[in-house]
Amino acid sequence: MADKGPYLGLRGKRLTTALIVMVVCPAYILIGYNNAAAGGLLTLPSFVETFPRIDTVNTTGQQQADNARIQGTVVALYTVGCMFGSLLCLKVGDKLGRLRTIMLGSVVEIIGAIIMCTSFSLGQLIVSRVVLGFGFGAISATVPVWQSECSPAEHRGALVVLEGMFASCGLALSQWVELGFFFAPGSVSWRFPWAFPIVLAIWILTACMFLPDSPRWLVKKGRIAEATTILAILEDLPEDSAEIQTSIHEMQKSLAEIDKGNLLGLFRNSGDRLLNRTFLACFSTFSQQMNGAGVIGFYTTTIFEQYVGLSPLTSRILSGSVYTWQIACSFLTIYTVDSFGRRPLMLLGAAGMGAVFIILTGTVGHAGDSRACSIVSALCVFLYGFFFTVGALGVNYLYGTEVAPLAYRVPIYSLTSTTLWSINFLVVEITPIGFTSLNNRFFIIFAVTNLCLILPVVYFFFPETRKHSLEAIDAIFKGADSPFDVVRRAKNLPSDVVRREDAIHIAEGGKSDEASTPLEEESSRNEKAVYQMVEKVA
Repeated sequence: MADKGPYLGLRGKRLTTALIVMVVCPAYILIGYNNAAAGGLLTLPSFVETFPRIDTVNTTGQQQADNARIQGTVVALYTVGCMFGSLLCLKVGDKLGRLRTIMLGSVVEIIGAIIMCTSFSLGQLIVSRVVLGFGFGAISATVPVWQSECSPAEHRGALVVLEGMFASCGLALSQWVELGFFFAPGSVSWRFPWAFPIVLAIWILTACMFLPDSPRWLVKKGRIAEATTILAILEDLPEDSAEIQTSIHEMQKSLAEIDKGNLLGLFRNSGDRLLNRTFLACFSTFSQQMNGAGVIGFYTTTIFEQYVGLSPLTSRILSGSVYTWQIACSFLTIYTVDSFGRRPLMLLGAAGMGAVFIILTGTVGHAGDSRACSIVSALCVFLYGFFFTVGALGVNYLYGTEVAPLAYRVPIYSLTSTTLWSINFLVVEITPIGFTSLNNRFFIIFAVTNLCLILPVVYFFFPETRKHSLEAIDAIFKGADSPFDVVRRAKNLPSDVVRREDAIHIAEGGKSDEASTPLEEESSRNEKAVYQMVEKVA
């Protein structure tokens, strides 16, 4: 019987599925769980007794305002750790490799979770939040890169949006775990929910021992033979096949381009319009946090309990139901992101979230006195879950990876990840203060950012990337005269140029450089065909 390879005997699509199930799924469940795990515990009697300096339930006036500031900082320090953990991967990620970086992040995540669930003082809690975030920052910055470098490009929209569904599963899981331990006596009611991520981190750590590292990273390290073997297993093709040899050559060529890249080039618009593309990638993650996700995600239970006027038990049931509802909405996104496109979903999401916050501003302030306002406020939170899932949760992650050119994907991804966590920190930091100072008027801020900032920016500056190959997206930007021109060119570009074989067919009959190798001639034909088609139609 022929040897099928060392990775659990899996090849091709079965191995790709294993990557998703064994690492990508638990990693994104972990991001959702960690983001929501704090909010539902802040009002528990045992918790406020252990950490009275962040108690905003049993305090009033200036003391409540001071405690709100401290509470916001403690909760948000997790995102500070995530930000620095992501930045560290710029250097450590290339030295250790993708899998070992993920494993290192998992170990640090476990250490942070142990410190947090055993905390007895505010100082210990603060340290644990930073350590926890640092570990997960390394995981969140590396898993998407590793997945993209090991997975085929087919259905990339649905695949990335699937990650959003996993995150929704994590959000829902955190709320149901907290609800289950809401009835537990003493500090176990909040210690166990904070200890649960250890299970997911151990799962990821163990799974990485049985899976392949990135072929691209191996090529970068000069380990060509090993990269060829792994790529052949991932593609389920012979090592000496033309497809595998071409892919290895293209990796070497793209890495050579990366070596030529200058980080300062990201702030110039000459040639490939790198500044334009960097702005779009960073704005996609900026908008994902400034649309109010941090408020709803971290403080769902608090909103239901303190501002809608529901009981602690009902608040936790509804909070878990909101995130379960988001899982159902994720299935809709999976089937629409490659059919309707990225722009329509982002525009729908921004408009819907803005409208939801307008309604919340008017109803939350009267929820304590009016049952109708209380019901409408609760429904608005569910509506927000729908619009956020469809128009921002997975689509925004996807868009940044599509507009970033291959030669600058690592630095741009680092900037987008830094933007994500820094804005997340800002929103989570100010939310307790905003609720305390502005009450229901705090929601106006996010109504304005959705309707007056995110909506027009997406409409005027975000080109549609649906069914366009990454080469075609490069060509759209390279030939554009302005950010507005990018959107026009994308509209005029027919989707049938996305297939690589179509580009080769268009280029058939053209002359190639006699000094070029067959692989270089094929790459040149592909590139010329796409650029010629884009210039012709745009």
